[in-house]
Amino acid sequence: MDLIFNERLRIRATFLNNIAVAIIVTSIIAPAVSYFYGVGGLSPSRAWLLIASAWFVLGVGLHRAAVFVLGGLRS
Repeated sequence: MDLIFNERLRIRATFLNNIAVAIIVTSIIAPAVSYFYGVGGLSPSRAWLLIASAWFVLGVGLHRAAVFVLGGLRS
């Protein structure tokens, strides 16, 4: 039973971590690349930095939640 429980926890942690990566990529990396290549008319502003920072913190928080979920693995 512990193997099934552990695998389910790993799947949940992987899901949370994948969402965290997606949030970080879409909030930080994609706009930065868009600005670098001059696509989309994006101009950096304070509002953009605040919003991107908030999304980045959310992504890191979800990653930490995934690590926390893995702490529940049984041996």
